[in-house]
Amino acid sequence: MRNEQQFVTGLYDRLDQLREQAEESVRGALVQAGNNFQARLERDVLVAEQSGLLSAINAGENGLCFGRLDFRDGRKYHIGRIGIRQDDESRTPLVIDWRAEVARPFYLATGHSPMGLRRRRHITTEGRTVTALHDELMDLGDPTRTGHEGADADEVLLAALDAARTGRMHDIVRTIQAEQDGIIRAPHRGVMVVEGGPGTGKTAVALHRAAYLLYEHRELLARRAVLIVGPNPAFLGYIGDVLPSLGETGVLTATVGELFPGVRATGTDSPAAAEVKGRAGMADVLAKALRDRQTVPEWATDIDHDQYGTLQLERAMAEDARWRARESGLPHNLARPVFSFHVIDALTAQLTERIGADPFGGPNLLGPDDIAELGKDIARSPEVHAAIDELWPQLTPQEFVADFLAEPVHLDDESAALIRHEGGAARDRAWTAADVPLLDEAAELLGEDDSAARAAAAAERQEQIAYAQGVLELSRGSETYEYEDEESEVLAAHDIIDAERMAERHEEADLRSAAERAAADRTWAFGHIIVDEAQELSAMAWRLLMRRVPTRSMTLVGDPAQTAETAGLGSWEAILEPYAGDRWTHVRLKVNYRTPAEIMDVAAGFMRAHDPSFAPPDSVRSTGVRPWALRAGEDALAAAVGREAAAAREHADGGRVAVVAPAVLHASLLAELPQDTGHGPAIDLTRDVVLLDARQAKGLEFDTVLVVEPAEYGVSDLYVALTRATQGLGVLYTGELPKGLGELAER
Repeated sequence: MRNEQQFVTGLYDRLDQLREQAEESVRGALVQAGNNFQARLERDVLVAEQSGLLSAINAGENGLCFGRLDFRDGRKYHIGRIGIRQDDESRTPLVIDWRAEVARPFYLATGHSPMGLRRRRHITTEGRTVTALHDELMDLGDPTRTGHEGADADEVLLAALDAARTGRMHDIVRTIQAEQDGIIRAPHRGVMVVEGGPGTGKTAVALHRAAYLLYEHRELLARRAVLIVGPNPAFLGYIGDVLPSLGETGVLTATVGELFPGVRATGTDSPAAAEVKGRAGMADVLAKALRDRQTVPEWATDIDHDQYGTLQLERAMAEDARWRARESGLPHNLARPVFSFHVIDALTAQLTERIGADPFGGPNLLGPDDIAELGKDIARSPEVHAAIDELWPQLTPQEFVADFLAEPVHLDDESAALIRHEGGAARDRAWTAADVPLLDEAAELLGEDDSAARAAAAAERQEQIAYAQGVLELSRGSETYEYEDEESEVLAAHDIIDAERMAERHEEADLRSAAERAAADRTWAFGHIIVDEAQELSAMAWRLLMRRVPTRSMTLVGDPAQTAETAGLGSWEAILEPYAGDRWTHVRLKVNYRTPAEIMDVAAGFMRAHDPSFAPPDSVRSTGVRPWALRAGEDALAAAVGREAAAAREHADGGRVAVVAPAVLHASLLAELPQDTGHGPAIDLTRDVVLLDARQAKGLEFDTVLVVEPAEYGVSDLYVALTRATQGLGVLYTGELPKGLGELAER
């Protein structure tokens, strides 16, 4: 123990040294940076790099070193969250990053296949203090004993599983199992589906896979970024500490409702409305609705022109312009200039015929220059452009989708009624998560006409070049004056740089991380995407995500048995066949690390009552605590829940208690629960007691869970609620228990 404590103390001394060096670099850069552009750029780059290093150092400090490998050939390696080297010329590793290949025996070695190991040591720390050592002998013929050998090879794993929850997911870097390690280190190309029941560690595996891929493919993924998509904000908050604890801070996490820049989904849809919006056929519906916006006049449109009187935009002229615009194959907004050009060309021909017609039947009296000038006059006419706007309007995705939802077309009456939203301009709408894929689809159909922005940028650049040219001219003049009587060997500015390159040096550098730039760019192509609770996403949501990853480098985790959303596709084939065919791999995690056998037996019995073929994951541990049920009168239910929550809180020993109840009961339950109970959309999961519904509980875990009125839930929602607990489960109800829960022992 003493030797390991000395090593860990020295390791943290080195970590402090690295932190001080990084902080000193930042301070020095801020103090010493000059006023010229080059100095400012170098300062900003250095500050960004050192700040990233500081974030990794600070995040990886807790439990920095957690293991040691002793090989038969005498090599010894300490394993930790981040790699650290000695501060000398040798740069000898003090701690090996858990993702390095040499660290794999820590997770894979067994007595049957020791992988060259003599001993594997688990190091438990609290802060900077070593509190426990656990040694596993791989070479049973080795007579050396340390006194830290454990009788149970799973002792460290079971201790981690039994630990009280904190309201934040912890990394599993100390306890990665062999089946999990294979998934974490799988190649990053292609689609990998990780399926598993509750408690099998799907989410933890996916997050550690993200950390591994960022380590193994740093150059690529640091440039393209990794996106992690979760089911709700509470879940993203719950997993928010995992990757930083592994030294990775540059990953973008978001819900589907946050994947359209400039829009934050704060509204809610009914399940039926979300299902309609999520149908794959909505892509065709929106395309047809957009074609409806590309109109032509019934007969003709009169256009008043200040100089030439009334012009007539005839139906045939507009139809020809529309046909040409559609044939261009460009998105709506980008095809608009094509439509405009042909309308203006047709009106010019009409005006040419009117003005230049020879009354005696001869050739037109206007020459090419005259006709060109007429065309320019028409192109500058506000009245002409107003007519074009009516027939082929410039649209934003928000405007188009808001108009569509106000009057849903190309849908049957029932579906249209479900999603119709009366009144409100696009800027005033409370967008829902199901609206965001519609907005993304609309953006694809519309395209973005950035010609004005590009013209403005070009003009600004020309101004910068002109300014730089002026500076160089002044420099040339001053140098001529100073050295006019002698030949100088001093290089002047204009000898080594031209105006264009000088302007480039003074352009603002974009120092945002790849994740920050990706969050602001709808068209960003990510290097890898991880989707949690993937079975819940609609067909339209998958269209959105697949646009974000054209390489199809993805990790999807979920459990079809837990599909709760009406719009969810449920099966992996339905999700992936349109995009990857059969070019995807599927692995299933079969071991339940979270849910004790007593609780899993209840949940499995409930599921088998509805699906006799249901096969639950195998729980690795048992607590000896049986789940219970308590029946109460309707007037007494809230009080009973309050009493049981208070009792569970008192006995939780630092753990967390969750009350899972239908949303309609939350107000009455809050009156009886502790005053500091966490609740609401932005729920604080670190509170001792939290109140949430089954959808909010997906992916989360608590020490004790109280499920209220189980008969009010669907099968998959109740299955989720029953499998959130790591220690104790209680069910409180007023009427009858759902089928499959009748064997619960009454409180």
